[in-house]
Amino acid sequence: MNRLFFQPHQAGLSKVEAAEHTLRNINPDVQFEVHNYNITTVDNFQHFMDRISKGGLKEGQPVDLVLSCVDNFEARMAINTACNELGQVWMESGVSENAVSGHIQLIKPGETACFACAPPLVVAANIDEKTLKREGVCAASLPTTMGVVAGLLVQNVLKYLLHFGTVSFYLGYNAMQDFFPTMAMKPNPHCDDKYCQTQQSEYKRKEAEKPKPEVVAEEKEEEIVHEDNDWGIELVSEVSEEELKAATGPVPELPEGITVAYTIPIKEPTAGVTVEESEQSLEELMAQMKSM
Repeated sequence: MNRLFFQPHQAGLSKVEAAEHTLRNINPDVQFEVHNYNITTVDNFQHFMDRISKGGLKEGQPVDLVLSCVDNFEARMAINTACNELGQVWMESGVSENAVSGHIQLIKPGETACFACAPPLVVAANIDEKTLKREGVCAASLPTTMGVVAGLLVQNVLKYLLHFGTVSFYLGYNAMQDFFPTMAMKPNPHCDDKYCQTQQSEYKRKEAEKPKPEVVAEEKEEEIVHEDNDWGIELVSEVSEEELKAATGPVPELPEGITVAYTIPIKEPTAGVTVEESEQSLEELMAQMKSM
């Protein structure tokens, strides 16, 4: 956040205060509520949950969506626990330590995997992440990667809130290969978060109560049989390919690679009375007809 919003004259301000000042200058019509504290402590966590459940635009109503832009697993787990307990939909985002990849993830408690359903090894093994810091090594910072991930997050938020397009449950970004993997993860029935398991049971109950679509039975068409056939209409078998070839005329000369499906058949002479050829002139024939 400090890479995207911080300005030199804001030196000395906290990240949230600097972000609020910058964003307020961009759009003064937006309402901001700033809290500068650690959400992982007991007292602050309760206040954090209270603002999620009662901090909507309408007083006393929950917020529509929670966005996570934190940079450590402990804070992500705190957000995950709060949203699971409240049944609050939220979007998680992050950038890798090498700053060339990132991801966004939509989490619906009970319906999709929460952050604790498939946790990183550092969380699954209950290791203090502070002990993972390597001597002389710090996380890379690349504002372009953070800007791309932030843009993907906001775009997904707009689609979710305004109901258009396809909302991605998980969308990754690999800057080295310009690769955008996407997928959806089901919740883990053995998740360590008890509220996640509660939300899973509630989601299954709601799905079971939904009315099932009616299955329309296929109506069999009755065979139509006519006892009378005044017009003499008969059904004959289809003409075979051999019969079709036999009925066609000669194949014209065509360039190589071009063929014809059929040709115009040769017409047979019309059956009936024919007139024999005669050397008599027309006048002589007309005189014979008059004398008859």
